[in-house]
Amino acid sequence: MIGNLETFQDELAACGFPPLVNKLAGPGFRGRVAARELGPLRLVSLETPESVCVGRERDTLDGENLAIKVMIRGRTRIGQGGGDAELGPADLVLLDPTRTLRFESTASAHVTMVFPRRELRLRPAQVDRLAGERIDGSHGPGALVSVLARESARLATEFREAEALRSAAAVIELIAVALEARLGDEQAAPDEWLRNRIAGYIEARLADPGLSPPGIAAAHHISVRRLHKLFEDQPLTVAALIRRRRLERCRAELTGSGRTVTAVAARWGFSDPAHFSKLFKTTYGYNARALMTSNRARTAKTRPAGPEQDGGHQGRQ
Repeated sequence: MIGNLETFQDELAACGFPPLVNKLAGPGFRGRVAARELGPLRLVSLETPESVCVGRERDTLDGENLAIKVMIRGRTRIGQGGGDAELGPADLVLLDPTRTLRFESTASAHVTMVFPRRELRLRPAQVDRLAGERIDGSHGPGALVSVLARESARLATEFREAEALRSAAAVIELIAVALEARLGDEQAAPDEWLRNRIAGYIEARLADPGLSPPGIAAAHHISVRRLHKLFEDQPLTVAALIRRRRLERCRAELTGSGRTVTAVAARWGFSDPAHFSKLFKTTYGYNARALMTSNRARTAKTRPAGPEQDGGHQGRQ
């Protein structure tokens, strides 16, 4: 979508971007925004004229997300936290939407990937260290992230839902690899590194009904005992982590789709509908069917009236 400054800013806000003040924008401002969804990833393609922008610190729900900006064309200087990154084509940078941001850019094109902060599994101190730091997009894992950002933004609508979820998990895992490489000597200890890799493996295979501790241990060439020991000081055991992430995916799908509770449960590895319903209510305090019914009611209220909904008066003289 191409729009003037007001329309452009409205579109950015709808995509979850914090408000920015563009000091160079005038009546002739024209920008392009195109948003795509790939599982939990939101991919926002932007084309902007020469800009000087400032965004203030925010204490909002934006704290749930982080973003990776990938340059496609032009040059940008971005400052956030202690970082001051000079980005050229293919370069990328991690951004925290809650923190003060300033940037200057030539006329440029870029893709921003917005994703839940929890998916990255970085400690807050590591996010602080990495925010605003340039990551070279010409080689190594940074180059793969750069290419995938461009291609995912272009092709996201061609994925089936299950493909989108697994592909997004793979992209986020690769982002984590690129960021870990940038941390250098501040990389996680061996146990933490392995635990994070296992969590990424689990995330990418939540729809697999055979996902279980023995299979996870075998895939990582460790014993089941070693696997359980890795998670013994974590909030959730391996089995509980799988169960909780599957429940979260079910809740998200029941909120935004027309599938039945049984179909959604089976899709995310719950073969026993009664067991799923009990787990769901225990976890969230309300029934899965009630969530689905509530969503359908909201959808019906917002759906335009058709011939069968307006009393059958269309066509009458």
